[in-house]
Amino acid sequence: MKQLLVLGAGLIGARHAQAIKAHTGCNLVGVVEPNQSLYRDANTTYFSNISQVTAPVDGVIIATPTNLHCENGIYAARKGWDILIEKPVTASLEQAKELSQVIQESGIASLVGHHRRYHPGVQALRSLVTGKKIGTAVTASMIWAMRKPDAYFEQNWRSTEGSPVMINIVHDLDLLRFIFGDITKITGFGSSLIRNQNRVESGAAAILFETGMTASISFADTAPSPWGFEAGTGENPNIATSGQDMLWITGTEGGISFPSMTQWGGAADWSEAPTPRKLKIATAVPLQQQLQHFLDVMAGTAEPLISVFDATKTLANTLELETLFTQQIEPI
Repeated sequence: MKQLLVLGAGLIGARHAQAIKAHTGCNLVGVVEPNQSLYRDANTTYFSNISQVTAPVDGVIIATPTNLHCENGIYAARKGWDILIEKPVTASLEQAKELSQVIQESGIASLVGHHRRYHPGVQALRSLVTGKKIGTAVTASMIWAMRKPDAYFEQNWRSTEGSPVMINIVHDLDLLRFIFGDITKITGFGSSLIRNQNRVESGAAAILFETGMTASISFADTAPSPWGFEAGTGENPNIATSGQDMLWITGTEGGISFPSMTQWGGAADWSEAPTPRKLKIATAVPLQQQLQHFLDVMAGTAEPLISVFDATKTLANTLELETLFTQQIEPI
């Protein structure tokens, strides 16, 4: 049985810890968290510092603030621990390069927490697009619009560094990369209209892929809407489920919307109305699927669905967008 350690007891760290405890193939050694106000589970062992961990550890899930990912990842790699590191993989491309080098030297397995890749609907969508079931993919439109509660920003790093681009839209960019391939150009406009802080809170991104297809992402963390991956799929217990679509893809022979997996086809041109059909997709919790995959990668029976090296491409795209938006925000 694999012995796993979690770094960070925030929203996602707590979910990782619960997933480990519910899995029969691994054991939770404990959670490292300096903030004792987050010690909320009486049945979990907590450590205020990683140096306090003396029990054997096979792998670590790093769910600390992004600026600590590189430091924590290097520490784990030098300990010989396999790592699953939350997204974005690091805070900068320089850190990603440094972490990648240490991982290569240590020979450990690495995985990055872009857990949406494990959603059965996302995997089916990718197969449908790559299999040209809607012809050649031409465009994609995506919405992520939520209102984060005020308490979310009580942690200092979120009040100034908590841009939804680096925390949330990084997921959407990776999802699009997973389905359509690598991105060649990205641009857009950002705003701090509502909270008036020194960070982007809403905006729109325009994306060009190597294939020539284009996509757009409209996003906000100030607007309570039914449109967003978590709301549409119900995969995050902290976000209310709407069941509404949030991604629409067009192709030369039809289109499809997600997560309803409604496929449209049968029309030759605009003189004919396309007809819909709903595809049946298996259900699974992406975070649990990701944990199983991490265990398989640790055992050497699977290749990482997204390694630190692949995730660095998503990071580069996300940083480019964040930098562009930051330049557009007037300093307060």
